[in-house]
Amino acid sequence: MADTLEFNDIYQEVKGSWNDGRLRFSKQNVVYKSSKTGRVDSIPAGELSLAQWRRVCLGHGIKLSTSAGHTYKYDGFRDTDFEKISEFFKANYNMELTEKDMCVKGWNWGTAKFSGPLLSFDVNDTTAFEVPLANVSQCATGKNEVTLEFHQNDDAEVSLMEVRFYVPPSQADERQDPVEAFAQNVLSKADVIQATGDAVCIFKELQCLTPRGRYDIRIYPTFLHLHGKTFDYKIPYTTVLRLFLLPHKDQRQMFFVISLDPPIKQGQTRYHFLILLFSKEENISLSLTMSEDDVERRFEGKLSKNMSGSLYELVSRVMKALVNRKITVPGNFQGHSGAQCITCSYKATSGLLYPLERGFIYVHKPPVHLRFEEISCVNFARGTTTTRSFDFEIETKQGNQYTFSNIEREEYGKLFDFVNAKKLNIKNRGFKEGMKGNIDEYSDSDEDKHDAYLERMKAEGKIREEGNDSDDSDSGSDESFNPGEEDDDIAEEYDSKASASDSSDEGDGSEDDSPKKKQKVEKPKVVREKKERKPRKERKQKDKGGPKRPMSAYMLWLKSSREKIKSDNPGISVTEITKKGGELWRQLGKDEKEEWETKAGEARRQYDIAKKEYKESGGGDSSISKREAKKSGGKREDKKSKSSGGDKERERSGGNESFKSKEFIETSESSSDSDHKSKSRKKKKKEESEEEEEEAASTPASSEEESD
Repeated sequence: MADTLEFNDIYQEVKGSWNDGRLRFSKQNVVYKSSKTGRVDSIPAGELSLAQWRRVCLGHGIKLSTSAGHTYKYDGFRDTDFEKISEFFKANYNMELTEKDMCVKGWNWGTAKFSGPLLSFDVNDTTAFEVPLANVSQCATGKNEVTLEFHQNDDAEVSLMEVRFYVPPSQADERQDPVEAFAQNVLSKADVIQATGDAVCIFKELQCLTPRGRYDIRIYPTFLHLHGKTFDYKIPYTTVLRLFLLPHKDQRQMFFVISLDPPIKQGQTRYHFLILLFSKEENISLSLTMSEDDVERRFEGKLSKNMSGSLYELVSRVMKALVNRKITVPGNFQGHSGAQCITCSYKATSGLLYPLERGFIYVHKPPVHLRFEEISCVNFARGTTTTRSFDFEIETKQGNQYTFSNIEREEYGKLFDFVNAKKLNIKNRGFKEGMKGNIDEYSDSDEDKHDAYLERMKAEGKIREEGNDSDDSDSGSDESFNPGEEDDDIAEEYDSKASASDSSDEGDGSEDDSPKKKQKVEKPKVVREKKERKPRKERKQKDKGGPKRPMSAYMLWLKSSREKIKSDNPGISVTEITKKGGELWRQLGKDEKEEWETKAGEARRQYDIAKKEYKESGGGDSSISKREAKKSGGKREDKKSKSSGGDKERERSGGNESFKSKEFIETSESSSDSDHKSKSRKKKKKEESEEEEEEAASTPASSEEESD
């Protein structure tokens, strides 16, 4: 038989919600690890006192009880698992795995039995249901009646609010009321928070980032009490998952983060993390409200009655002793600036990302903690606004994606080394088959590392350089010039006339004709026959005296939210304000957007009314008359230029000269110079030929006069 038995997809019921995880039976202990929270339940084999196999809603389940009075229930086993688990228990735990049937009669009367942390309701000595007393939040009594209220779980689709038990009067013992006895048994094990007695210690006016404000923190033996000006929170130590102590990037402040499950509530808001901010220079002297013997006996040397030191050190030390959990601090990671964190943005809010030994944590708004075991892959992506930064994307196994943006480019190498050392799957790494065989390829040096992001940046830069070189070398060719769709007609004419200028050079006596130039001569003729130049549309002139156009709903919202964005992100640039404003606008709900759309519609109606009144009062007539005068003056100038420049027009219509745009003249000055020379030579030849014709015509007339 194997030394261990492991099972996946085993469920544990937590306040009405099923959390999956993995269960392992070994010779030393029984270990269950939750996939959702990462919490580990370890039961030493020597403390097991009872093991039952039961038929439950998720197949079959195991109920384990310990000698200390704790009970653990795990569901999701198959019927065939009973034999191997039973044999394993006999061989390693010297314990019998007994089968326990549940009552399914549906009766609502029976016997209530209190066994440790469970309230069992039995019908004919067979259990009908069990109520974990740790889930009870309140217990109220009435005449022959006891009402139990339960803690609510946000993850549960259906929650049990309360259960009422009718307790008949007892004739056996008149000295004790059965209702009060029932209530006392419930309250002895229930998770009812009552501030009885004095607090162990009190910390005054601590700065809390989540929830925001300043709170007095009172430390009680079983729970933590946050007392503020507006709200109070009571946090049982059993809901604390992890403790983090994180240094700020400025090296003058410290974050103390408390992870909670279930979270504390305020209305519809849930706070999964309690974040405190301390200054390193703030010191305090603390005295516990307990005797030295009680402190020594309860905390076993972890605390002393009188302590002094930095405020953040004392708070973290007290919390560690009471919660009995380790404090997580950053590991060996160091960024480009030497800090143990990376400045980035998450959901349009700037914060700090801490790479830990077993996960990532982002503070502070909103706080995010991601364990390595729940990460499916990571991705390094280009920044959306600038190449000076990049985005770090994390995708979990549940399909959730977290994008940390605006990370400085200098941090890329350090973060890539860290991710590679932790053996996380990098989504855009490429060449995965080669990576598995050549592990040495990814060493610590940046020169020998295959950098997918850097390679992609180099390739894109090379493509851009090749494109620029081709534009400079052959600006008149169809391959290098690719304008937008709205300029297609202009592009065709532009290319054809550039070729025509080349053909004019050839006709001026260049004997060295190449095939390439001949192709350019043939090409524009076809293009000129297909398309003709379209007249440019007249640009609409703006009437400066008219009413100002109204702003859109987004611009109205951005105008009112600009100062808030600046205050939330000190030192933000003007371009970043617009970017963050766009991200925040997309996150707004329909109801919030509807308010600004209504304001924009009202502004549009006011604009239409003002525009109508402006036109009725004669506004805009002067500008229209000026435009018409300008048009008529332009037409007269066109006629004058046509009459004076008839020769030029004839040359243009004959296809011997081409119109050059401003862009073409700037990129090909040599060709324009040659065109100008050829034009002057041709004009000179034409003038000489006209003079010869005049002389030839005048010669016979003079001879006739002499003969007469």
